[in-house]
Amino acid sequence: MLSGKEVAQHDSKESCWIIVHGHVYDVTEFLDEHPGGSKIILKYAGKDATAEYDPIHPPDAIKTNLPKEKHLGPVQPDTVEKVEVETTDEEKARLERVENKPALAEILNLHDFEYVARQIMPEKAWAYFSSAAEDEITMRENHAAFHRIWFRPRILRDVTNVDYSTKILGHNSSMPIYISAAALGKLGHPDGELNLTRAAAKHGIIQMIPTLASFSFDEIVDNAQPGQVQFFQLYVNKNREVARRLVEQAEARGIKALFITVDSAQLGRREKALQLIQDMNQEHTSDPSKVTKAQLGTSNVTQEASKPMPAPSTVLDPGLCWKDIFWFKSITKMPIILKGVQCWEDALEAYDQGLAGCVLSNHGGRQLDFSRSGIEVLAECVKHLIDKRDLTFPNEKFQLFVDGGVRRATDVLKAVALGATAVGIGRPFLYAFSTYGVDGVNHALDILKAELEMNLRLVGAPTLKDVVPEMVDASNLSSHIVAVPKDSLFEKNCE
Repeated sequence: MLSGKEVAQHDSKESCWIIVHGHVYDVTEFLDEHPGGSKIILKYAGKDATAEYDPIHPPDAIKTNLPKEKHLGPVQPDTVEKVEVETTDEEKARLERVENKPALAEILNLHDFEYVARQIMPEKAWAYFSSAAEDEITMRENHAAFHRIWFRPRILRDVTNVDYSTKILGHNSSMPIYISAAALGKLGHPDGELNLTRAAAKHGIIQMIPTLASFSFDEIVDNAQPGQVQFFQLYVNKNREVARRLVEQAEARGIKALFITVDSAQLGRREKALQLIQDMNQEHTSDPSKVTKAQLGTSNVTQEASKPMPAPSTVLDPGLCWKDIFWFKSITKMPIILKGVQCWEDALEAYDQGLAGCVLSNHGGRQLDFSRSGIEVLAECVKHLIDKRDLTFPNEKFQLFVDGGVRRATDVLKAVALGATAVGIGRPFLYAFSTYGVDGVNHALDILKAELEMNLRLVGAPTLKDVVPEMVDASNLSSHIVAVPKDSLFEKNCE
């Protein structure tokens, strides 16, 4: 067993050891390969890096990525030098806001969770969860687009009892909602994605497990209840054998559908996050031009602040193309859905290739700014799939989903009326557990259930099958008016 004193001697680029969860690892040769760059590792060289490691990585990440000979063994706990973390005045103020946050019962809608999260989340966690590409136009448009759709309610229908349950890819769901994949949940709460797993089980909805979760895939599946349905979101690794292993692991563990992300040939430029990186590096380095996303918990690439974010060398593959879909179909029997389709032509191609569906999505506005909203693309896709392939919607053989900007049950019902099987919700659930843990997610789902029941009655629809295209007026859906709020990056850049 190694001593802390011995580990502390290896605190340089020439010999760099770190401690994670009581074990010592020699990461010297890994420094230049680390997706987040060497700087963040060297900060903890010779010390215990667990506190920095945990919110960013699954527990098994270091064991998986380092050769066995670099696993040096356990360390004597009482000999390890403690890393002193100074509590700044800003952090003290934040902790005071945490103590004085509103009671959960005072949270009336999903917007409230975001408001509270902005007040109490650590700065780097908020920057990561809330940031979007460039001027963040698309992120705002995702929600604003729903405001251009109006209801045409029907009256004198018996809505004493309403039923908003449905089937998603053949699996029961208590609502036409699923939890969309979102990375690095531990940044917001120690239980991270497990909050979502537990709430999904309680409410009978489906969780999509992300490739870049802060818990390991097996940990998330192990926390599911018997019979609980889960989907898996895949970033396609350049090394197809790694992709194969992930897909086969998912299928072996009972995952019911594979959602392949297709809108991420390169990471979008998320300037809110980049600005925080610059600020942090100016405090901790004499060379502020060299910054890393790892300090934000994104753990992807080292870059200069003035450049766009390049694709990670392994997680994202800019070479992913249609011919790869045949390969995926050959290695799994799970239904395959493309996540990130943004036009009817690609939806039509997906249908023609025998896939199970598409998620009409722009990655929450985090990739290409000025991408259209998923709800707008939905209306376009339905029209062309009806005209060119004589389909009807919702369609059991080829299902369309929407994510991005969903904050109300009215948003959900508008998507259903236009032909979506269900909608994915991501950020609101992140904000809910970042502020109130699993109780927050449960409360968010209770809010959505109450809104669904009320709105089904008010539009005159006893069931989701009664929510038909004639119940909405989407004639202005394609009218794009960009509204720039006063705290936007665009306005700051124009000052």
